[in-house]
Amino acid sequence: MSIYLNKDSKIIVQGITGGMGAKHTALMLDSGAQIVGGVNARKAGTTVTHKDHEDNDVTLPVFGTVKEAMAETGANVSVLFVPPAFTKDAAIEAVDAEMPLIVVITEGVPVQDSAEVFAYLQGKKTRMIGPNCPGVITPGESLAGITPHTITGKGPIGLVSKSGTLTYQMMYELKDLGFSTAIGIGGDPVIGTTHIDALEAFENDPETKAIVMIGEIGGDAEERAAAYIAEHVTKPVVGYVAGFTAPEGKTMGHAGAIVSGSAGTAQAKKEALEAVGVKVGKTPSETAELMREILQAL
Repeated sequence: MSIYLNKDSKIIVQGITGGMGAKHTALMLDSGAQIVGGVNARKAGTTVTHKDHEDNDVTLPVFGTVKEAMAETGANVSVLFVPPAFTKDAAIEAVDAEMPLIVVITEGVPVQDSAEVFAYLQGKKTRMIGPNCPGVITPGESLAGITPHTITGKGPIGLVSKSGTLTYQMMYELKDLGFSTAIGIGGDPVIGTTHIDALEAFENDPETKAIVMIGEIGGDAEERAAAYIAEHVTKPVVGYVAGFTAPEGKTMGHAGAIVSGSAGTAQAKKEALEAVGVKVGKTPSETAELMREILQAL
């Protein structure tokens, strides 16, 4: 089992002909993901060729619209490698086509645009992950995004993280145990899929035995997740909050990672999580050790 993505997922890439789109299409194919085509209105009717994970040539059609790509290929996931200025329109096009899952990798999307897409999603059939995220990987099955697929194998741990690089580090630290699915939700102030959404999905996934949740300073997402865990999550959760040494009032890395007074500090988040029984590590490595101890006890 997995959440959001599995070996049967059929993926298209919006922006497949661009530099980043082409590079990561090749890497997703190398992971074993089922890429079935791409979208670029200006290059509709052309094809792009890549190698799959067995080094065979794969020729992928480029479509003019997401709707057309879905009709021709049966795609149910779209990964967006689209410049920030065009991301809103590309995401809304995918929502209008009723694409079940869209993964928005793009960094630097204006918050106003993200908020408009978020509002547009309400009541629709599409789940959005991102923007400004590494996407989702189900090791050994599929990859929709930019997470290095060679870090880890399949296993019983579910991972949800605001930070891309910390996603990779945690997967590497626990590579001998493996992951059911790892999701980088992105660190922007407005995102499509939250910690709580992922926690709910992992709680309902029979293959996931324990959950790692990585947060960071800024906002109150981790505090809300703590309240959700107390009410709805029966599986063990370990946490890590990045930014214990961050100065007040300075944006750190992600657009959402800014501390105002005591709101959004790493310490406040750590205390909120520990209050509901989540063990929180001071470093990623310590967090990984906490997870090891929990799994050994299960």
